[in-house]
Amino acid sequence: MAVPNYTYLKLKMPGPNGVITIESTYEHAYDYDVECIEYAEALVEAETLIADLDRLGSKLPEPKHRARTFEPVEAIKFIPIDPTYLDDQVLRISATLDIK
Repeated sequence: MAVPNYTYLKLKMPGPNGVITIESTYEHAYDYDVECIEYAEALVEAETLIADLDRLGSKLPEPKHRARTFEPVEAIKFIPIDPTYLDDQVLRISATLDIK
C-alpha cells in the first residue's frame, strides 16, 4: 500500500494515525545512486576476474614428474671443481648437454 514518488523523493503509506510520509534529499539520492553504480561495477570486475582465473586454471599443464625426493631425470656427469685437489666437491651437470 506504499506509494513512492521519485520526482519529489517521497514515500507515502497508510499508518495507524494517518498517512506516513518518508522524505529524502537529492544529495542523499545521488550518493546512493553513485554507491549502487560502484557496487555494480565491482561485481562485474569480480565476475571477470573469476572467469579469467578459471580460464587460466584450466590451461595449467600437468606436472611431468612428481617425486617426494630429488631424482634426476637424465644422466648426470660429475666434474671435479678443482682437478688438482682430490675431494668430494664436484659439479653435477647433464650428460646430454651440447658442447656449444
